[in-house]
Amino acid sequence: MKNFITVKDAGDLKEAFAKAEYVKKNPFADQKLGNNRTMVLIFFNSSLRTRLSTQKAALNLGMNAIVLDINQGAWKLETERGVVMDGDKPEHILEAIPVIGSYCDIIGIRSFARFENKNDDYEEKILNEFVKYSGKPIVSLEAATRHPTQTYADYVTIEEHKTKARPKVVLTWAPHPRALPQAVANSFCEWMNAAGYDFVITHPHGYELDPSFVGNAKVEYDQKKAFEGADFIYAKNWAAYADPNYGKVISTDRNWTVDSEKMKLTDNAYFMHCLPIRRNLIATDGVIESDRSLVIPEAANRVVSAQAAIKGILETL
Repeated sequence: MKNFITVKDAGDLKEAFAKAEYVKKNPFADQKLGNNRTMVLIFFNSSLRTRLSTQKAALNLGMNAIVLDINQGAWKLETERGVVMDGDKPEHILEAIPVIGSYCDIIGIRSFARFENKNDDYEEKILNEFVKYSGKPIVSLEAATRHPTQTYADYVTIEEHKTKARPKVVLTWAPHPRALPQAVANSFCEWMNAAGYDFVITHPHGYELDPSFVGNAKVEYDQKKAFEGADFIYAKNWAAYADPNYGKVISTDRNWTVDSEKMKLTDNAYFMHCLPIRRNLIATDGVIESDRSLVIPEAANRVVSAQAAIKGILETL
């Protein structure tokens, strides 16, 4: 594995699950792989699970882990070409990237969609500059369009809890007061399609995702109908993708909140969310705290997914 950015980097998903199972059962078995190796984790955005789980995964593999918070513990970085740097950003990303690369063996980077320019976001401008100029393998810790370590963990969690070969998995939009990136939703679509599940996406009109991520999924605008017979419910908010509303909140309809009555429409489905979750907005307390909620095991699997991805890269160095 050269980089870990899309589902394609994971290879065959059955093998990816087997690798995750191995890591989960043997978390410290491969420390020699990371001996005298360093991973730098770069955060342009806030993080809890991603930061801690990736740091823990690197340590489990015997690596040194360095965390860098851009705009907090480092110089503010200019990312645009051709600008006169007379503002508050004293360093350009084109110098910073190769310098960071010279200090480590693997780079993890988290950089959300900015919602300023759709093309820049969906071309993964910042992530791809790290790929191009760092000279080191890259692990995406959530980029503008994908969050692969999260969705790898989601996939592992579903595989661990499914009771049928092809479960019905529903991705449901839920209300949120802020404009959130499509990255988790896009990535979830990518992995669920690759897994070959019976995959349904439900959301209000106007929240259609990029068709290249939707793929073969069924899109259902009636949330209750989508929930019928589901085995897994994955709740997530995202801002509008389609122009002219790209990056905007166009609905805060609380009728889309996942509650116990809606969960009764399912086939005793498990509830999933990537966290952090806005209680009684995305889902009610009763759903989050029910014995069918997987939000904590799912979060715990973030160490497993990150470690499996990093291990795959270390094996190629």
